[in-house]
Amino acid sequence: MIDMSAKTDSSSSGKVSQRYIILLTLVAAIGGLLFGYDTAVVNGAEKSLTAFYITPITDPAQADYAVSLISQYKLLLIVVLLIVLLVICAQIIRLAGLKKGGIACVLLLALLSFWAISFAGKPISYLAADLQDSANAIKGFVIASALIGCVIGGAAAGFISKSFGRKNGLVISAICFFLSAIGAWRPETFNFFGTLDVYSFVIFRIVGGIGVGIASMISPMYIAEIAPAGVRGKLVSFNQLAIIFGMLVIYFVNYFIARQGNEQWLITDGWRWMFFSGVIPAGIFFILLWFVPETPRYLVMKGKDEKALKVLKRIAGEEQAAATLRDIKSTLHEKNVPWLSYGFFLIFIGIMLSVFQQFVGINVVLYYASNIFRNMGSSTDSSLMQTIIVGVVNLLFTVVAILTVDKFGRKPLMIIGSIGMAVSMLALGCAFYFNQLGIAALIFMLVYTAAFAMSWGPVCWVLLAEIFPNSIRGALSIAVAAQWIANWAVSLTFPIMNDNEWLTARFNHGFSYWIYGVMGILSAIFVWKLVPETKGKTLEEIEGLWKK
Repeated sequence: MIDMSAKTDSSSSGKVSQRYIILLTLVAAIGGLLFGYDTAVVNGAEKSLTAFYITPITDPAQADYAVSLISQYKLLLIVVLLIVLLVICAQIIRLAGLKKGGIACVLLLALLSFWAISFAGKPISYLAADLQDSANAIKGFVIASALIGCVIGGAAAGFISKSFGRKNGLVISAICFFLSAIGAWRPETFNFFGTLDVYSFVIFRIVGGIGVGIASMISPMYIAEIAPAGVRGKLVSFNQLAIIFGMLVIYFVNYFIARQGNEQWLITDGWRWMFFSGVIPAGIFFILLWFVPETPRYLVMKGKDEKALKVLKRIAGEEQAAATLRDIKSTLHEKNVPWLSYGFFLIFIGIMLSVFQQFVGINVVLYYASNIFRNMGSSTDSSLMQTIIVGVVNLLFTVVAILTVDKFGRKPLMIIGSIGMAVSMLALGCAFYFNQLGIAALIFMLVYTAAFAMSWGPVCWVLLAEIFPNSIRGALSIAVAAQWIANWAVSLTFPIMNDNEWLTARFNHGFSYWIYGVMGILSAIFVWKLVPETKGKTLEEIEGLWKK
């Protein structure tokens, strides 16, 4: 194996430097691949997990299991909400200071306490409709459980990247991916938590989610910090391409695993191998990370200028290395400045980019596509194959974004994508409402996926990696945490809305898609009015924009 951190001859050509940068980008982007792989694996396992762990609570003969499942769900949901609130409070205090932020956090914790007392004290109803509502809520909790870890990992990623480095942060994420794949494979064997096995599964999925949350911030950060300004957007977009490729890979893996046995085998054993398959990419990522260097910006931040210069000579060439080093040092003189040094507007832009990326409903499509296609009348095999088609469209149009992001700019792609998503989601909701679920509904799904893939998928990550100045780069963790909280909220609530008897009777599964369509319209207005264009600007020039 070639040591990609080793020094090369100073006469290396531009092609060698470009090839080296691409190699580093590809290794870092494996974090993105695992991001997609780990979060999308539930698409194929969702039906089996529900049948194996959750559906039994609707059986009157399983009353004791229902009591344990619902009681532990209530406790874990309260714990999870407390963790999410603590993450939010940490960010509020970091932004507003201990006094003002502390008052806000006390109020939020008080509200959570009042709700938790009411929620935990509510008696369990054994009416069939109430048990089904509980099953829907628990299903959303289990399927979206990895996203809880993403919130934690996303919030911690800023600290990890600053304290341990970009490279070591990615190593930590690889370890989390590996442990999660093993634990989710046999949650009963590795149940050290004193919970039902389904919640042992949830805990291991949270561990994997922590890896995803870390990689979601540090992978694009690593690429942005080693990439030349002229191609940074394209190279950072490779991370999104890797995310989509990881999703497509696991869609194929899920499909072929599902074909190895009958429906009953898939419920009892097949889903386990879907999760276990993640050990292969996680192991490869862990090994390759030992052969890449730390980023020059982190090395300069730690006072290791000589090491930074060696890396810069490889990625920028002998002539540009010294000048690039000076530029980096000039932007790090305020490395401990408060996160609000550039005003709240920058933080607001980062948060809202993240929130809108999720509120348009993309992960409903990516995590629940099989469920959606089954609602359209497809069989398990057909729904998994249709999910692969969605994955292929997602990948192809992500490539379109990579090829055009540095040519047309960030804002035009984002606005066009928002409009395309809004129209297709509103149309999909109407297709469900009027029960016109033929080829037209599939086309609406594919158009929506294409619109997201050419815009908000890769371009949002490009903007997040670019807009935060070096001196407050850790503040990117606020935006990443906001993204995962929004993702978790959408993924948690979709089964509750989509399977609710009252909403289904009135809207025939169309209600939630209309919500996402409205969010698409709002996201277009947001980008049009508030988001600055960063095309062709160096990180230092973008920092100057916020100072103005």
